[in-house]
Amino acid sequence: MARNTRSSDWGFPRWRGYGSAFEAAPVRLCDRAGCDQKGDCPAPKSPNNPDRWYFCQQHAAEYNQGWNYFEGLDKEEAERREAEERGEASGFRQAAWAEWGGSGDGTRSRDELRALETLGLDPDADFDAVKKAWRSKAKEVHPDVRPGDKAAAEQFQKLQVSYEVLRAAEERREWKG
Repeated sequence: MARNTRSSDWGFPRWRGYGSAFEAAPVRLCDRAGCDQKGDCPAPKSPNNPDRWYFCQQHAAEYNQGWNYFEGLDKEEAERREAEERGEASGFRQAAWAEWGGSGDGTRSRDELRALETLGLDPDADFDAVKKAWRSKAKEVHPDVRPGDKAAAEQFQKLQVSYEVLRAAEERREWKG
């Protein structure tokens, strides 16, 4: 009796990955009730406890927003831990001079943040707010409304450039996602 020893790997390129298996890989779900997303963000259940919750990114952010790391510690212990944490995170403080640690959530470029500042908006403003602010400010300084006013014309040009920067960034985001 001859056994079938043929493989589905017929040379190069390999038809399956190295070490691949036919079984489904186990996936841990988010520990938040009712959530069916992948739970790959560990979060402590309580201070000084090795037990962890595993949340999806959205619920981990929600959980960490209300987390107080120093809760239940006396003043000296809290100060000691804060000093340790600051020492370990000193690289982030050093990078602040280059505006890497600036405002916003990290999804906007420096040019976009400057454009939002020109329009008088927060770094997390959505594009509808950008349109609204641009229209209201542009109406005030438009060259047809204020003919011959060089300062108004310069301000109008700044508003136009700011809007174009933000519009192009919004189009790139829509195209990517």
